[in-house]
Amino acid sequence: MNIALYASKNIVDMVFEPRHLARLAELGNFSDCSFTDRGEMTREQLHDVEIIVSSWGMPKMTEEFLDAVPNLKAVFYAAGTVKGFVTDEMYKRGIVLSSAAPANAVPVSEYTIGVILLANKRFFEFMRKSKHHGFNLMHEAPGNYRRTIGIISASMVGRDVMRLLQQYDLNVLLYDPYVTAEQAMEMGATKVELQELMAQSDVVSLHAPNLPNLHHMINAELLALMKEGATFINTARGALVDEAALIAELQARRIYAVLDVTDPEPPVADSPFYTLPNAIYTPHIAGSMNPECARMADFALAELERYLAGEPLQNAVKQEVLAILA
Repeated sequence: MNIALYASKNIVDMVFEPRHLARLAELGNFSDCSFTDRGEMTREQLHDVEIIVSSWGMPKMTEEFLDAVPNLKAVFYAAGTVKGFVTDEMYKRGIVLSSAAPANAVPVSEYTIGVILLANKRFFEFMRKSKHHGFNLMHEAPGNYRRTIGIISASMVGRDVMRLLQQYDLNVLLYDPYVTAEQAMEMGATKVELQELMAQSDVVSLHAPNLPNLHHMINAELLALMKEGATFINTARGALVDEAALIAELQARRIYAVLDVTDPEPPVADSPFYTLPNAIYTPHIAGSMNPECARMADFALAELERYLAGEPLQNAVKQEVLAILA
């Protein structure tokens, strides 16, 4: 098989380690077709390629692009969402696509678990209060025992968060219209409607995909249902939240928020997210960063090996599910 690594050089250096390149050379007739800018993408190099391994910045697979790669059979994407480059034409030509989204979900889940546990200890509040003295820790830090965690969407990240939560003494609620009550129970959660989840949870964690019909799904009405002192976490996308409504709740000092994503991203220079004492903003660090990126390359190469061995892929991206994927 003719295999090409096709991504910008800086992304290749970030995601792929020398061991990955060595393994690609063992798996087939390997060509490193990385480029320094889009103007250098010499598609002539790809004419005989049958398999592309790529990552962030993969060019859109237009008809023109695919005509330049007439022998292409499969793409193994060492990153998360494929929506930036996937096309109907690709599927029409029968090209197999695999994404390393499950690998990218791991650090997001770890970040979320850490924030949930710290939020129930009021860590972020006490971190700021630690310069002062005299507050009553026993009364102000409720802790985690039998607290209620609301997970919005059984996405890859949502499912992994629920899996990790099972090792703690927590009650888990799930809102996802595509999941049955029985399936939620298998994931260690109780299925509820969104209004109930918002009203009952001590921590609400958003993991829904960024779809047009979900724009501002978390609105003023839902935020107003949250308990006094509850925490809202967003590691999904900022566009899912009516941020003006969230800021209003935060300014009223009713709730807390930990936001790894915003809309726009980063927030505008005078955004209250930077200064509100009950808001924590982190600059989209929940996903794969630095050495964590190699996990995505590991996943992509494992998928490639499964493909070459004629085995089922762990995360083949089918056309029919694109509409509900992040």
